[in-house]
Amino acid sequence: QGLTRFHSSQTHISMASGVGVADEVIEAFDEIKMKRAHKFVMFKISDDLSEIVVDHKSNDADYSTFLNLLPAEDCRYALYDVEFEVEGGGKRAKLMFVVWCPDIAKIKPKMMYAASKDALKKKLNGIHKELQATEFDEIDYDALVDAAKSV
Repeated sequence: QGLTRFHSSQTHISMASGVGVADEVIEAFDEIKMKRAHKFVMFKISDDLSEIVVDHKSNDADYSTFLNLLPAEDCRYALYDVEFEVEGGGKRAKLMFVVWCPDIAKIKPKMMYAASKDALKKKLNGIHKELQATEFDEIDYDALVDAAKSV
């Protein structure tokens, strides 16, 4: 009765886990998808657990740079622009969504990242494939290319 609700979309889009997506995440996604402005973009849940924010953007094609930015004891989401050769010649590029949740990460971050993943992916329309990894050997470059080729 007489109750008015105001919705604000200025800072984030709400998700099922209660974690929002910062506008900068959507902007970074558009930059990598439409403009190919980055080789990869890494995202994290903010320290106050309120929203997903951009952690790193890079044009560095050296895959070890990407791996070195993944924390050994915390989770991250990432988009990686994978390029590979196809049989018969020619190159292809696929935008991969990476979910990094190492086994040794604390339970709360694992739960937050798991609960927020699907809603985040819905906001990032045009992802070709997802790769989930809990150990560095599950996310080597060959695994990423193999996943991209399977699309």
